[in-house]
Formats: sequence, structure tokens, C-alpha cells
Amino acid sequence: MATSDTSQTGETPEAEGQVADAVRGNWVDTRAPAWTRPYLRLSRADRPVGTWLLLIPCWWAVTLAAASTGFLWIDLWIVLGCAIGAWLMRGAGCTWNDITDREFDASVARTRSRPIPSGQVTVQNAVVWMVLQALTAFLILITFNTAAIALGIASLVLVAVYPFAKRFTYWPQMFLGLAFNWGALLAWTAHTGSLGWPALFLYLSGIAWTIFYDTIYAHQDKEDDALIGVKSTALLFGDQTALRLRQFGIGAVVLMALAVLGALTHSAGQTAVVVGLIGVAGFGAHLYWQLRNLDADDADACLRLFRANRDAGLIPVLFFGLAILA
Repeated sequence: MATSDTSQTGETPEAEGQVADAVRGNWVDTRAPAWTRPYLRLSRADRPVGTWLLLIPCWWAVTLAAASTGFLWIDLWIVLGCAIGAWLMRGAGCTWNDITDREFDASVARTRSRPIPSGQVTVQNAVVWMVLQALTAFLILITFNTAAIALGIASLVLVAVYPFAKRFTYWPQMFLGLAFNWGALLAWTAHTGSLGWPALFLYLSGIAWTIFYDTIYAHQDKEDDALIGVKSTALLFGDQTALRLRQFGIGAVVLMALAVLGALTHSAGQTAVVVGLIGVAGFGAHLYWQLRNLDADDADACLRLFRANRDAGLIPVLFFGLAILA
């Protein structure tokens, strides 16, 4: 890839093989050993927001569960184990996605620089890399209780199906939500030993949130997607995107509030309930801010708003954590 002239633009020079939508100057392109870069790019290590979005529902669940039933020392490992596991499984999932989508990616301007279509990694090597990441994540999973392990294994079905959803439905964002928020069920179960209604409400809230942010993301590719026959909620919603996102945003907030009320009303003090609901309100305020700043026809603005969802999701984590102390 050609190197930009920083004397004129003041921007960081583009690294060889850099992916188009990666943050300029990221650690993969500037600090990682050269031989690892194609594989780290395949895992989206140069685009970390997706790992955050996979991890955050796990942290919602473990902090809310701890606020509900009491903090356990194992919760520290659940927090850390989910973080490592999210990095690994997001990497494995993205590798699988790029293997299955390699022909589509070669036809889309934003994705043709990815490692497989650009020739940085062969399909065979990508498969090996995917398996290594998944097996390492499995070693973390088996440190949790039996019910959580079973849930983790069950999630592989959703991970396997997701890349194909865009071929047969305008709702691939729904399938992404089903897969990306599974950690809310797993982390709650890792703490409590069983599923509960608050975890299910968090899961549904996360699905609505995923449709919200991934529709914004999908608007970057809507013209290319329409040409090559790939479906998305961005194409489905069209001029009604703002209205539909408002509906899903409200749904995410209401469902999260139900999770807080279900978890804390009868098992924690009134202060904990109020603190938890403040976190929900902060989450809703961030989604509202995104809608106020949405321009679905500005790809750069869509990418910035998509990335901002890391901060939106961390707001409840902070307040659910404070509710443990209330």
C-alpha cells in the first residue's frame, strides 16, 4: 500500500498491508512483529472496538449478578477470563467470517484490504489460526462451572451461522446480536451457577443494542452491499433508519432496566437499585446522543459513532459495579 505524505497531511504513514478501516498508528501496524501482523489483522486486533462490544455484555452480567447476590472472589477471574476469551473468540469469529466472506470482501472497497482478499494470508493458514484461537479460548472456558461451559460450547452454533445470515436475510444484525451478547448468559451463569431472568433481559437488551450499532456500521457499505446482493438492516431500514434505531435504542434501555429491577429489587438495597438505574439512564443518554449526531450517508461519521458504542456500553458496567458497594 502506498505511503501517505505526512509532510502535507500531518497523518501517520500507512503501514504495509494496513486494513482500510483500522485506526491509523494502531499497535499492530506499528509495534507488532511483521510476521504476526497479517494474523492479528485477521483477528481485528487493529480494530479493537469489536472485542469491547463482545466483552461488555459479559461485564454487564457479572457486575449485576455480583450486585444482586454478593461479590465473590471468583468474579475477578470471570472479569479477566471473559476479557481474554472475548479477545480470542472475537479473533476466531472474525477469522471464520473472513474465510466465508472472502469473495464478498474482495468486491467491497472498505474490505478488499483485509488479509485474505489482499493475499496476506492463505485460506489454509487462516483455518489453522482460527482453530488455535478457539482452542485457547476453550482452555479459559473450562475454568468456569459446568453450566457456563455448556453455554460457551452452545454459542459456537451462532458463531458458525452468523457469516451466512447476510446471504438469506435482511437481519444479519439480529444474528450478530444473538452471538455477540451470549456472554451475558455465560457470565451470569459463571457467577450464579444457573440462568435467571435478569440475564435473559440483559441478553435481549444487548441484541437490541447490537442491531442499533451494527446498523450504523452497515451504512458504510450499503451501496456496495446493494450491488453484490448482500443484505443488511441498513438497506432494509433505508430512509427510516433513524426511526428504527430509536425504537431499538428504547428497547435496549427498557430491557436493561428490567434486568436491573429483576436482579436488585428483592436482593439488594434501594440505593443499589437507584445506582443501577442511573447506569441504564446514562446508557440511554449515550444512544440518544448518537441518534442526534447520525448522518447515515456519511461513512466516516458512521464509523465514529459505531466506535463510540464502547463508551456507551461501559457506562452500565461502571454503575453496576458501584451498585455492588451500595
